Amino acid sequence: MLGRTGRAVSVVGLGTWQLGADWGDVEESTALAVLDAAVEAGVTFFDTADVYGDGRSEQLIGRYLHGPGAGAGIFVATKLGRRLPQLPENYVMDNFRPWVERSLRNLDTDRLDLVQLHCPPTPVYSSGEVFDALDTLVAEQKIAAYGVSVETCEEALTAIARPGVASVQIILNPFRLKPLEAVLPAAQAAGVGIIARVPLASGLLSGRYTAETVFPKDDHRTYNRDGSAFDQGETFSGVDYATGVEAAVEFAQLAPAGATPAQTALRWILQQPGVSSVIPGARSAEQARANASAADLPALPEATLDAVRELYDRRIRAQVHGRW
Repeated sequence: MLGRTGRAVSVVGLGTWQLGADWGDVEESTALAVLDAAVEAGVTFFDTADVYGDGRSEQLIGRYLHGPGAGAGIFVATKLGRRLPQLPENYVMDNFRPWVERSLRNLDTDRLDLVQLHCPPTPVYSSGEVFDALDTLVAEQKIAAYGVSVETCEEALTAIARPGVASVQIILNPFRLKPLEAVLPAAQAAGVGIIARVPLASGLLSGRYTAETVFPKDDHRTYNRDGSAFDQGETFSGVDYATGVEAAVEFAQLAPAGATPAQTALRWILQQPGVSSVIPGARSAEQARANASAADLPALPEATLDAVRELYDRRIRAQVHGRW
């Protein structure tokens, strides 16, 4: 169940940032094949945003959902708020309405399942006017529910205290453990869903990258390593690339027989109490199927969970724990 939405969703969803932009080019046919493979593997939850490819991700999802092969009951979460400079005064109804209408057109639907504030400036989470506007859109049946996507644990806790917030999307993976301390327990107590994003630390936890790996120029893993384009924590979870590659080698050794490092990372996330769904991206149908199959893996033993914590404390904590 996805928190206060009251809707059941698959525990492994599909993040679709990569189908829009910022991860290199993805052909339309490939993108539609990814969506189809995910649904065939049991995925019922897509996460997108109005700025992913300037609406391309939403449009592809809309096209897929109205196509011949789409499964019934797919839940689509989108986001708004990043079509203008990131200033608190831009989070007002006069902007929300056209942004919502644009997403409705892109997705070719009459009501959005879930709209999330897209990592807005910190003061927005404390603005009663912002949430009053979202409540109005729910009352008008433009959106069924709303949530937030956050950068920091403090932002998450502020949002969880809001009675209308259905879900919180936050970075959570074996290289980002801070949400376990307060955010997940608070969300559980309040009945708020937790959507775990950047679950593979931008691919680091797949174990496929080395110090010599070169990413395309239009890939955020090239141009945003220093946080110059958006929050640094969105790229490799904020971990220095060289450190991340070395730590990923150690993490890969924790994978049980028959599981890839990526599947192990996803399985670890799913075992954290309070997680509603994890949303790995996929650039191929094969990746989408492999990610979805993580839900069927046996639970990781306590020894593995302890080893993940030890690796984090030794390699990662100093870089990320105090920042987000």
